[in-house]
Amino acid sequence: MGHAILIGAITIYPFTFTMHLTLILAAFGLQGSFLSPGFLFLLFILMMPISLYAQFRVSSAYNKNAQIPSRGGITGREAAAAVMAHAGITDVEITSIPGHLNDHYDPINKRLVLSEEDYNGTSLAALGVAAHEAGHAIQHKVGYSLLHARMALVPATNFVSRVVPMLFFASFFLTRGLSGGMLDIAILCYAVLTVFQLVTLPVEFDASRRAKIQLVELGILDRDEMTGVNQTLDAAALTYVAAFVSSLLYLLYLISQRRNNN
Repeated sequence: MGHAILIGAITIYPFTFTMHLTLILAAFGLQGSFLSPGFLFLLFILMMPISLYAQFRVSSAYNKNAQIPSRGGITGREAAAAVMAHAGITDVEITSIPGHLNDHYDPINKRLVLSEEDYNGTSLAALGVAAHEAGHAIQHKVGYSLLHARMALVPATNFVSRVVPMLFFASFFLTRGLSGGMLDIAILCYAVLTVFQLVTLPVEFDASRRAKIQLVELGILDRDEMTGVNQTLDAAALTYVAAFVSSLLYLLYLISQRRNNN
């Protein structure tokens, strides 16, 4: 998931580095909070392995199941096309892109983008990811409300994701900590990020649910092949859970800092 936040890109969330770095800065630069610098540093230590584990698990599950070919030999592109055709979707373009685990559905341009390894691949991982992205296209077609809510949040999320790094670096080097108006802006930014991550959870879970059903119902995979798909998509879901929990924890810290300043 990059700066232009798209639907379904399976990577660790984009705010991990910024959040962890600002926790370190806060641990040494923020004073006067009932959350001590030692506690903040401990929080950072506890959160880092969760983030790393989420990234490791999705990469491990994908790499493992990318080595297992499906019996039917259908490609990721063909699987995505079949899932969308079954749902009556005829106006979504399927394209490939260089890279790894950067598959996504672009609802603005109605384009389903698969990494080259998933576009041409016939593995369980490739079919699972491709069907997952097709699940987002189905959400778009049927008017899934939470998908539209997520789309509505994208402009604000993109904006605050650019503001946050500048805000925290400025607060550390210029004022040695967040306070006053800068703290209020930080709270607002992380509130937007947290709501975005919260809405993302059901959107991603629902897309995976639709994908798993369609892969079996359309005969693309046999039921005993679904273990590899489940491992891949469930591991990807963990990254979104980690994103939400991390954003929520840091938002709560900022709010506690604001109350303490009062």
